[in-house]
Amino acid sequence: MSRELLVDYLPFEVKSEQINESLKENNGKLIVKGVLQRAESKNQNGRVYPREVLVREAKKYSTTYIKERRAMGELDHPDSSVVNLQNVSHNIKEMHWLGDDLLGTVEVLGTPSGNILKELFKAGIKLGISSRGMGSVETVSEAGDGEEDTQEVQPDFELIAFDFVSNPSTQGAFLHPTNEGKLNESVDYRVDERNPNECGRWCKVESIANDIIRGI
Repeated sequence: MSRELLVDYLPFEVKSEQINESLKENNGKLIVKGVLQRAESKNQNGRVYPREVLVREAKKYSTTYIKERRAMGELDHPDSSVVNLQNVSHNIKEMHWLGDDLLGTVEVLGTPSGNILKELFKAGIKLGISSRGMGSVETVSEAGDGEEDTQEVQPDFELIAFDFVSNPSTQGAFLHPTNEGKLNESVDYRVDERNPNECGRWCKVESIANDIIRGI
């Protein structure tokens, strides 16, 4: 089996009062916390990530990137196996497990893409977090008409980054603003219900981004 770029997403929701509190308590920095990836659950792309694979990669990512403060990610869907510094919007500060959910704390950076991301949060746009990695998949069960086959991500998977996107794929994963001083608190940020097809907020993303770009 040949390796390919695997991109899988999760949605999250932010309340304006939470954003204001985060900005105030973190000296103007926006810090969000929520589910980054989920093990042993079929996502909207039909993929299942075995827990042992994600545990291994999360540990390696924490040691190689988070501890060195270079766990950077981009805004929107990169199609490369390399993080493009010109499009970096955030940095992962820590990750930990809650059941089969991999939770993390994310600092939004003051870069052009980070400023767009912050304004999207402030505008109440529903975004998503996307895991990006290289690996192969194997079909473990075939679905019926109109459904996705179930594909299991293989042990050769290598985690590259987590990116913010407008179309998430792992269900029930939302990021929320948080206080930097509470990074080590164990809080369940999972959300059980959402409507990913609701266009009202999603369709404002491009308009807000364009307004911010014109102001840069």
